[in-house]
Amino acid sequence: MPTIVHEFAWPDRVVVGTVGRPGSRTFYLQVRAGDRLVSVALEKEQSALLGEKVDEILDELMASEDNPVTIPTETPVELVDNDPLELPVEERFRTGAMTLGWDPTTAQVVIEVYPLVDEVEEFEPLESEPDEVLLVRIPVGTARAFAKRTLEIVGAGRRICPLCGQPMDPDGHDCAGLDSF
Repeated sequence: MPTIVHEFAWPDRVVVGTVGRPGSRTFYLQVRAGDRLVSVALEKEQSALLGEKVDEILDELMASEDNPVTIPTETPVELVDNDPLELPVEERFRTGAMTLGWDPTTAQVVIEVYPLVDEVEEFEPLESEPDEVLLVRIPVGTARAFAKRTLEIVGAGRRICPLCGQPMDPDGHDCAGLDSF
């Protein structure tokens, strides 16, 4: 069966957002172009790494003498997007692997998202192609705004305990840091 590619070359919107309360949030990468909307679930750690790596690519491009593209150091004001995810959030798939790249011909950051692969038996052959792939190409200003929002969303969860470094629920937590006193 051929792979279904959800490709967005110049999306109207690309964001990471959440559904649920801190401590039980589900993270989504959501992309829209016109009336096409695709949402894929991410782990919090995947979201954080994606935001960090997009920023890293942009910073490396800024430092490169060979790069003719002007890269913004900050999020352009007109690209700030603090709106919630668009509803309904319908999960296409749960994210397994992601790749990140740079396309110098279009001056876009390229994000490829692949579904989580179920564990297979030791001697069972692996499928050669995934069922679905999300392919997103975004210009540098949008990429900078995406990274900033993503890192803010990740950081907006539960407070971190100053003693043990673990997230604290609103009703408290069992603190491993108290064991040292």
